Amino acid sequence: MKKVVVLGAGESGTGAALLAKAKNFEVFVSDGGKILEKYKKILEENEIPFEEGTHTPEIIFSANEIIKSPGIPDNTPIVLAALEKQIPVISEIEFGFRHTKAKIIAITGSNGKTTTTLLTYHILKNAGLNVGLAGNVGESFAQKVIENHHEYYVLEVSSFQLDGCFLFKPYISAILNITPDHLDRYESFEAYADAKFRIIRSQNENDYFIYNADSEIIEKKILKLKPAVQQLAITLAAKDDLKAISKVSYYQNGKIITRLPYNRPSQLTFQESDIALQGKHNIFNAMVAILVAQILGVDNEKIKEGLATFQGVPHRLEQVREVRGVKFINDSKATNVDSVFYALDSFEEEKKIIWIAGGVDKGNNYEQIKDLVAGRVKHLIALGKDNSKLCNFFENAVDITKTDNIEEAVKKAYKLAKKGDIVLLSPACASFDLFKNYEDRGEQFRKAVESLK
Repeated sequence: MKKVVVLGAGESGTGAALLAKAKNFEVFVSDGGKILEKYKKILEENEIPFEEGTHTPEIIFSANEIIKSPGIPDNTPIVLAALEKQIPVISEIEFGFRHTKAKIIAITGSNGKTTTTLLTYHILKNAGLNVGLAGNVGESFAQKVIENHHEYYVLEVSSFQLDGCFLFKPYISAILNITPDHLDRYESFEAYADAKFRIIRSQNENDYFIYNADSEIIEKKILKLKPAVQQLAITLAAKDDLKAISKVSYYQNGKIITRLPYNRPSQLTFQESDIALQGKHNIFNAMVAILVAQILGVDNEKIKEGLATFQGVPHRLEQVREVRGVKFINDSKATNVDSVFYALDSFEEEKKIIWIAGGVDKGNNYEQIKDLVAGRVKHLIALGKDNSKLCNFFENAVDITKTDNIEEAVKKAYKLAKKGDIVLLSPACASFDLFKNYEDRGEQFRKAVESLK
């Protein structure tokens, strides 16, 4: 009997363990930290042996294959030791893919992948397709595969998940953008970009690859790799711009124009007003979702209906409340500088923003948002245990207040704000210094805002 060891007992690890059990593998789960009670209960109910607070080498190294949770770095000693012993280490996404015949729509990128994944799923489900949702949106793909016999799955996939993919072969893949992120986990930006491009590793001429033609790094990678997959390029440039010529989808005068090549050469037009989501970055996200739906044969009117009824993503430019003319915006999901760029760029008036930012720096370069901060932010509240890098960079651009308490940050922002101002939580950093995750940070921000009088 094949023995599988799962490292990490979170959502993906527990899901992988359940699938391994369902496929009659001998399975053992090892978590170096404390396992949450809800996952421990699932493992116990399914009689899956596990350990927590340690990794027992003799058990782990007896595995035929190891499934590693994405939160565990590749350079963790137990992972390096397993690789030295030539034990394959894969991701839960890879494991789930091996046990389904469904067609996969896989979406990655430094920013916008959750919104695009959920929007794509919404359009397809609204159109009546037999489609499931899983991946980095917080639902285990492996666990879904056990019982849900979907024809399609829309997956949000992170670079950490793709690192452990080898045979994973989406029918449609999409790379939205690649900007500096997770440089605390990768030795270079190039290595991070290479991880993203693993999404097309196994695709062939029968598959589709949607990509951002406005991204220099993506364009360079495509020229270097020369993938055999059918390539669908998207640009926000207008048709009269050289960059837009020959692209599959472009944006012009408030309209999205898509021209599917190959077996569907028809041109379709969508108005910007068709999209419930606001912001130029969401126009691009919608372009991806539209193309996926077109490839799968969804009717044009059903696509428009899906675009118009999508409600957006929690913790992403989400208005919490307006108090005495001051708007409080929860953008806790903005864990890198590029995401903050989109957030700040959504508000055009000068000096109207009290910006709450900070946390665990992931190798950030704030140069990209320097001018936006100088032009639109009236005060920066640095929230975190150590925000010296953030504060040092902006010390000559805006007034700064430091705190390690989110209630204090919200109260200070409210005191500083005038009618018409915006208090924006858009951290540019990970949350793990003060919070469980970005969702916890966003919920605590919401709670603090709702307590204001």
